[in-house]
Amino acid sequence: MKLSKRGEYGLRAMIFLAAHAGEESLFSIGEIAERENIPERFLEQILLSLKNAGLLQSKKGAAGGYYLARPADKITLGEIERVLDGPLAPIRCVSHIAYEKCDCPDEASCGLRMAMFDVRAAIAGVLDRTTLADVAGRVHAAG
Repeated sequence: MKLSKRGEYGLRAMIFLAAHAGEESLFSIGEIAERENIPERFLEQILLSLKNAGLLQSKKGAAGGYYLARPADKITLGEIERVLDGPLAPIRCVSHIAYEKCDCPDEASCGLRMAMFDVRAAIAGVLDRTTLADVAGRVHAAG
C-alpha cells in the first residue's frame, strides 16, 4: 500500500472536518483547501468521491459546504483510504477485496505472500481501529 496524494489529501480534509465539528457546521471546499494547503480543484474531486461513498454530506448555496455524514467516532481511516486508494494490500494475492492469484509456483507456501499478508494485516489493523475522532483528539491535544 502506498498512500497517494489523493489519499493523503482526503484523509487530511476528513481529519480537519472531524477536528472542527461543532465549531462550524459546514466548510466550503475553498475553506478546507486553504486551511489544509490542498489544491482546490483536486480537493473537489476527492470530496465528491467521499460524498458518493456516504462518508460526507453537503449542503448547496452560499452558506453551504461539506460535513461528516456520520459521527467522527464511526468513520475509520481504513474506510476513507479504501475509498480513495483502493485495497490496502501491498500485493494483490493478499487483498481481501481485490484478490488476484499471483505467479508464484505455490501460493500456500510463498514466503513473500506470507510476509505481505502480515504487512497488510498490520496496516489494516491500525487504519481500521483508528477513527477520525481518535485523530481529532490527538490534534486537539497537540495544539
